[in-house]
Amino acid sequence: MQNDPDTTLITPTAPVSARTHGGRAKCLQRLVRLDLPVPRTVALSFDAVHEIAEGNMPDLRAVVDQFDASALLCVRPSSEDPDWGGPGAVLNIGMNDRLFEELSGTLGEAPAAALYLRFVQSYAVHVARLDPDLFVLEPGDDVSRALKETLDTYEDEAEEQFPQDRAEQLSGVLQAMARAWEGTSARLLRQAKGAPADAGLGLVVQEMIPGIGKGECGSGVLQLADPITGLPQITGRYLSQSQGRDALGAGAEALYLEQDQRGPSLEDEAPEAFSELKIHAALMRKRLREEMQVEFVINGGRVHILDGMRVPRAPRAAVRMAVRLAEDGIITPQEAVMRIDPHAVNELLHRQVDPNAERDVLTTGVAASPGAASGRIVFTSAEAQASAARGEPCILVRRETSPGDIRGMHAAAAVLTEKGGMTSHAAVIGRGLGLPCIVGASSFRFQTKNKQLTAPDGRVFRTGDILTIDGSTGQVLAGEPAMLEAALDDAFLTLMGWADEARDIDIRANADTPADARTARNFNAQGIGLCRTEHMFFEPGRLTVMREMIFAQTSEGRAAVLARLLPMQRDDFAELFSIMEGQPVCIRLFDPPLHEFLPTTRTGQRELAEALDMPVSDVTRRVEAMEEYNPMLGLRGVRLGVTVPEIYDMQARAIFEATLSATHDGEPVVPEIMIPLVSARREVELVKARIDAVAAAVRAEQGRDFDYRLGVMVETPRACLRADEIAPQTAFLSFGTNDLTQMTYGLSRDDAGRFMSDYVQQEVFPEDPFHVLDAEGVGELLRIGVDRGRKANPGITLSICGEHGGNPESISFCRDAGFDYVSCSPFRVPVARLAAAQLAIGHKIGDGLDA
Repeated sequence: MQNDPDTTLITPTAPVSARTHGGRAKCLQRLVRLDLPVPRTVALSFDAVHEIAEGNMPDLRAVVDQFDASALLCVRPSSEDPDWGGPGAVLNIGMNDRLFEELSGTLGEAPAAALYLRFVQSYAVHVARLDPDLFVLEPGDDVSRALKETLDTYEDEAEEQFPQDRAEQLSGVLQAMARAWEGTSARLLRQAKGAPADAGLGLVVQEMIPGIGKGECGSGVLQLADPITGLPQITGRYLSQSQGRDALGAGAEALYLEQDQRGPSLEDEAPEAFSELKIHAALMRKRLREEMQVEFVINGGRVHILDGMRVPRAPRAAVRMAVRLAEDGIITPQEAVMRIDPHAVNELLHRQVDPNAERDVLTTGVAASPGAASGRIVFTSAEAQASAARGEPCILVRRETSPGDIRGMHAAAAVLTEKGGMTSHAAVIGRGLGLPCIVGASSFRFQTKNKQLTAPDGRVFRTGDILTIDGSTGQVLAGEPAMLEAALDDAFLTLMGWADEARDIDIRANADTPADARTARNFNAQGIGLCRTEHMFFEPGRLTVMREMIFAQTSEGRAAVLARLLPMQRDDFAELFSIMEGQPVCIRLFDPPLHEFLPTTRTGQRELAEALDMPVSDVTRRVEAMEEYNPMLGLRGVRLGVTVPEIYDMQARAIFEATLSATHDGEPVVPEIMIPLVSARREVELVKARIDAVAAAVRAEQGRDFDYRLGVMVETPRACLRADEIAPQTAFLSFGTNDLTQMTYGLSRDDAGRFMSDYVQQEVFPEDPFHVLDAEGVGELLRIGVDRGRKANPGITLSICGEHGGNPESISFCRDAGFDYVSCSPFRVPVARLAAAQLAIGHKIGDGLDA
């Protein structure tokens, strides 16, 4: 057997690897190499287990002969990644009538009966596939009598005596575990955890060390770090007269490990064994270079190590553990950075539902913006603002949001919408605000006129009822479960510092408000890559002025009205420049169609008519005249700049005057002005000429000089294809991948959520292209734009400012394609910083291997 790699005794030199025998088998070999007291163990490879599932058994006598004739055995799963799970362990294999009699004499009848009973129950349910209800014991049952009754039940149901031969028992257990792994349910479950469909399973057969007997006997688990916080702390439990992981489910009967005021401890009962355990755990941490959970058994006061595995950990604990290991010199800072999943960083930035809290799940939508919040339901932005004024958290429920809902979103604790996908208005703004958001919850029945929601199970929720939005999972929960607060602690800051030292692509933030800009600064963004100015016009004092401008009949009339907005815009930009302290600020000129600023209800139109002192019929006609069949492809972006140039003139003046105002207090401010939705060179030429003229006028009026950079937001396929014509006119090209994806696919990002999950499940798309950049289709357009733009203007700055900029997979594409920076929502900046660092470190490791 020593020469058979598929069925091998685990020794320091045995041919065992995680890729062929699984992580548990490899870890046990490492523990053996550390000369720790590990019971004798045989490892079965993935190939061997697959053959067992097919009915081809290895030489079981050779396996059994590796152990003493009287030894009990256990079988545990060993998958390549412990997170993929596997069948439950089966203990006490080899227990039979003869051994029961022997152990009754040495241990006592009750302990021996407990060992035998446990095995019979497990074998009956998992191997013989008998009805589990027939083998359930009532609390307080006499264990000896229960054993006899259970054996009788087995014989009646299986129509045969319980197997007495250890090899036969082992054969049944191995076959059951192998076939369970290859079953459909198990395959789907592990695929949901990221495992490939054909992932293999190894099995380890280990000698049982009785945790039941005379003297100090029992079992438990120990770890040196808290799995929730990651702080150094001995945690775990120990249960006398027990086996396996019984201590974890024993409740009040289990002992603490360290001395504890709350109750008795292992340190009190067996101080030498506890001291030995701590030494073993510290050695495992150092040599295995990981925070380890130690599964142990004590028999007659002697410690045995049954298994070691990574401590299960919450994201906040993972960060602190990695940082502590690096600070202790066990791993390098670069390794610490590589150990943290960038997606999990989201959970550190927001409140989360406590993992231990009960969840009353009503439905699941698209998890559009991470974090969790509870609050009372409101159905309008006005109600949200009123709720905030009372100091009451609320959940804003809308069919879909629009720019007019911005104030309500600011006031709400979370947002829930019936429609939308990852780049819908609610999703983008929610991520920008750090606001938990679920969109596309179409299984709910939204009755906004009646102000009620009907859940799929028929429960009805009305204004004032409490819901919880878990934007990290997409789950809508009834009630108010316990929460964990955000965890931006010293360990997080240390890790992000190491990440910044490693990464080789800049990270900016999309920030529309001073609050967004402060958040970006707090997360160490390297500037603002996209400031959407249209949101500034929805403030109550500005909206009426904006509507008045829309109703102006002449260019002079529009300019006069916009002049009243100029000081407000100037103050907006001056505050952004001040907050960013000389870092670049890229301001996108006005983009949305003007009809979005007009009221759609009769009440709103009457109020506007009163404000403008004109007949309601005139207002209604103007609103109807401005309606568009497809406004996202209509009169918006640069098309407004060409046909209604007074808006861009006012914004350019506001930017330049704010530039001079902010420059008084330090280094010169160099604003970046971005023209949206460009498709043709002539559009750029027309807008550029007017902006240059405004700049010249401001210089003359102020008697001071300033610099600025003019660029284009590339959102149309034509702009990518004609980048060689557009690039010479500009200092930068910033690719807006939200609209570019929408136009490339001919797919509305606001409606895609209705069917996107079906498309992904049926493998039409590998991922939602609004969430993960489509590297093949949209990516080809991006590469064309980058190549042609850089050839025409070698010094041009290239970036992405769509929501893809915060997605780790998309950052990989951007880095490979040669972009200078990515820009994303402020709360995704840390995710992007970490992902970019991991890509740079991985690239260096790859170069080292190639060398």
